[in-house]
Amino acid sequence: MNNHKSNIPADGFAGLKQNISSDALSGFLVSLLALPLSLGIAKASDFPAIFGLVTAIIGGILVSFFAGSRLTIKGPAAGLIVICSGAVGVFGGGETGWHLALGAVVVAGVFQVLFGLLKMGKLADFFPGAAIHGMLAAIGIIIMSKQIHTLLGVPPAELKGKEPLELLAMIPQSIMHENAHLTEIGLTCLAILIIFSVLKHEKIKKIPAPLIVLIVAIPMGIWLDVKHESAVANFALVKIGSIVDTFSKGFIHADFSALTTHTGEFIEYVVLFALIGSLESLLTAKAIDAFDPYKRKSDFNKDLMAVGIGNVFAGLLGGLPMISEVARSSANVGNGAKTRWANFFHGLFLLLAVLVAVPGIEMIPNAALAAMLIFVGFKLAHPKEFIHVWHIGKEQFAVFTLTIIVTLATDLLIGVGVGILLKIIINLVNGIALKNLFKAEIEITENAGNYIVDIKSGLVFSNVLGLKKHLATLPQGKNVVIDVSKTSIVDHTSMLTLNGFTSEYKEAGGTIKVMGFENHTQLSKANSSARLLKKA
Repeated sequence: MNNHKSNIPADGFAGLKQNISSDALSGFLVSLLALPLSLGIAKASDFPAIFGLVTAIIGGILVSFFAGSRLTIKGPAAGLIVICSGAVGVFGGGETGWHLALGAVVVAGVFQVLFGLLKMGKLADFFPGAAIHGMLAAIGIIIMSKQIHTLLGVPPAELKGKEPLELLAMIPQSIMHENAHLTEIGLTCLAILIIFSVLKHEKIKKIPAPLIVLIVAIPMGIWLDVKHESAVANFALVKIGSIVDTFSKGFIHADFSALTTHTGEFIEYVVLFALIGSLESLLTAKAIDAFDPYKRKSDFNKDLMAVGIGNVFAGLLGGLPMISEVARSSANVGNGAKTRWANFFHGLFLLLAVLVAVPGIEMIPNAALAAMLIFVGFKLAHPKEFIHVWHIGKEQFAVFTLTIIVTLATDLLIGVGVGILLKIIINLVNGIALKNLFKAEIEITENAGNYIVDIKSGLVFSNVLGLKKHLATLPQGKNVVIDVSKTSIVDHTSMLTLNGFTSEYKEAGGTIKVMGFENHTQLSKANSSARLLKKA
């Protein structure tokens, strides 16, 4: 593909006219992926299932007009299931807990808008990658710990109030008392997802695997007659009702009274929704930029504001919090989307589905949705993640595993906090001066168009934003030398920053060289592993 600037797709309504066929097709295909996942994420979050679709519809139809990224798909995410279900539970569970959790979602959305206005789009750069990946892996384990029981046909009431470690311990008992028909449906769907994940045929991989799951699961549910099986009849199939009936009693579902009745918990979940949701959204936008064939860069601050606006509306109307979701966004790129209109069409097709296809949607077995979520959870906590972090460095692995363990034993906020604390301690032990923990000593000098960036202190995740700020002042197309010969430590996060900036600067036509790493010891063979200055 010729990606010259003159070929970059137009934005706005000109982009709609120019790319309507490719964007509408991609939006339709993504909606086929989003429909079952949105339902499953909502149910796993203890929200009414239809409100997973409400969030995806808002994320597509509304947020597309404000987004700062062209190719990301906005909607509910598996990564927030743990927070959503936790909020519903702590606020009393059931419909009451749902209404109160929505209040926290709305307030968190307001904070996300403020994050964007305050130019905090680089927020993701502040957090060490090992802690973030550990958090996501823990979320994956937590998702699987509950959905395995749902796949096996365990009544939802038996899972209520159970913590992740309790749910994991219950697995043998659930296997012994599984419902044969729901298990058969669930395992068949899981097998389909696994097979599709290893297929190499490009045309087959274009077909959304969740669509095949539905094509198989719905007839299986009819054939096995799970709708009328007395032991599971009341929870075997998805129940969403009419969207018209849902809003006939009022549009505003959020309740803010938890701010006074559960003040501490309310603040905690506002922080979790705002912080974790923003991090996941920013990381997705950054990742999808790398796959954009036209090399366009997202406006992260604008995108953060757009997600915040979407969350305010979604929370008020009853929906789950949304982010830029990575699996759907990746599928969007793979389907040939050109502009933000693909996200719009994804929302539009979902709206049409809830208006005209509810009877078909309510034929979906919950075991099929559980299989999809188990597969999502497994990808978050895939053994490859553990191996990858180990190869980057043992200190990264320590942060990664501790974050997982503490998150499973306590909650996300404490888990991430402990992971960050361990990373700070490791960096202090490895030579970062206390005074430079949050501020690096960097000096830029210029001589006849040549620029030297002299880094005189350690570089770690907690001061890397200062490095990025200095590097952003360098004019394009010059000769640049980054001197780290006196830098006491360059941690993994800082190495990623240096490697990324070097690549981008060269692509923009400049020449750049990082010198001085021969004075350092590399903690592993990975190119992005931490480096420590050798002792004299």
